[in-house]
Amino acid sequence: MARICSNFGTALSANAKFCRAWAHPVATTGGTPSRSPDSYIPKHLAKKILTSKGSLEGERKQVTVLFAGLKGSMELLDDRDPEEARKILDPCSN
Repeated sequence: MARICSNFGTALSANAKFCRAWAHPVATTGGTPSRSPDSYIPKHLAKKILTSKGSLEGERKQVTVLFAGLKGSMELLDDRDPEEARKILDPCSN
């Protein structure tokens, strides 16, 4: 049974984590249920985060983002999931 993206109606592979149309995360059916952060965040770390929350809120940092394209990459990646596309393009980024 094929999976379909609920936002765009795009066909998804069984193990796709992202929609091919716009690369947004797709909802998983079945699998591992989501866990509460209490189950995996150490208590000392949770306490530190909660006590410093006021100093973290509103923090802004300036970043620079570079977008670059590879000629013919869209045709090469058009019918692939983002995970597969990344495996193909990662060697080009080094």
